[in-house]
Amino acid sequence: DTDLEQERSMKTTLAVLALFLSTSAYAAEKQSQSFVKKAIEGNFAEIEMGKLAQQNGQSENVKNFGQMLQADHSAANDKAIEAAKSVGVTPPDGPNAKQRAEYEKMSKMSGAQFDRHFASHMVADHQKDIAEYKKASKNADATGEYAKASLSVLQKHLETAKSLGSSKTSSR
Repeated sequence: DTDLEQERSMKTTLAVLALFLSTSAYAAEKQSQSFVKKAIEGNFAEIEMGKLAQQNGQSENVKNFGQMLQADHSAANDKAIEAAKSVGVTPPDGPNAKQRAEYEKMSKMSGAQFDRHFASHMVADHQKDIAEYKKASKNADATGEYAKASLSVLQKHLETAKSLGSSKTSSR
């Protein structure tokens, strides 16, 4: 009789373990899907901001940074879209509503005012992105690989954005 109880106990333990593993796999998959969707929206937003910087920026540094953002985030988005497909996500086709609103606000600015706002927005945005990408780089799937591969470019963008903020006086 004890053998039967042990067997039942073992089966219950295995069932609980299987449920736990499938639940955590599901959670990890959802986390990957959420990250890659936000990453694609972010890339679209950076591409648009890059174009805007080239149009509305005053300093040559801001215009050049805009060009870099447009090129780098276009290339990154191709990779992000591939990663999205591999985890079963239909890629978004543009920035989210909050990002569009920020773009609209900045599109009404020009000259030194645009340069200042753009530089501080890019610093804050890339700091937030780097934190999210570091977390996602631990994902054991295509989204983790994408996040890992993107960190050095995001770091370069952050450093460039910071240098724009500190060179305000040179454009006067």
